[in-house]
Amino acid sequence: MITWRRVTEADFPLLREWLARPHVARWWQQDTSPEGIARDFGPAARGEEPFEDLLVLLDGTPVALVQRSRFADCPEYAAELAAQVALPDGAVTIDYLIGDAALTGQGLGPRIVRTLVAATWTDHPGATAVVVPVNVANRPSWRALEKAGLRRVGTADLDPDNPADERAHYVYRADRPGGPVGREGAAGPA
Repeated sequence: MITWRRVTEADFPLLREWLARPHVARWWQQDTSPEGIARDFGPAARGEEPFEDLLVLLDGTPVALVQRSRFADCPEYAAELAAQVALPDGAVTIDYLIGDAALTGQGLGPRIVRTLVAATWTDHPGATAVVVPVNVANRPSWRALEKAGLRRVGTADLDPDNPADERAHYVYRADRPGGPVGREGAAGPA
C-alpha cells in the first residue's frame, strides 16, 4: 500500500542519505550537507512555503520523495515552460525519487506517480493538469511517467538540474478526469 505524509525535519537525515546515493545524485544535484538540506527542505517542512515535500511509504516503510507544487507558485519557471508547450491555468507539477536503488526498475515509480497524480485531483481542487518536464537523458524517469499514464505533449529547452546534461526536456501531462480536456491521459488509481 502506498501512502505519504509531509516531510518533517526528523526526515532530513534520511533525505540526506537518499540524495547522496549515486542513482539519485545523478539527477538531483542537491547540497546534502545538513545545512543544505535544512535550507532546501526546511521551509516546506515548517509550512512556510506552498510547495509540498512528501515522504512516500510502501507498507509503512519510507521509499521515495515526491515534490508537488503549483506552477502558479513558480511564475518564472511557468512562463519559461508556457512559452514552449501548452501550460493550462491551474497546472501542478511533481518531481520524484526512489531512495533505494534496489527498488528501482520494479514498477514502484509508476505506481507512486499514478497514485500521487490521482490524489492531486482531491488534494488540489483547482488543479487542471499535472505537467512534468523531465530531461530527455533520464529515460527511467520519463518511462515511469508513461507507464503511469501521462502522455508526452512536447519538448522544452530548460535548464537541467545537472549541468552536464543537455537542455532538452520531454514534457508529460495528465489532465483532470472529466475536465475540459477529457479523460485522455488522466492517471487513475494505483
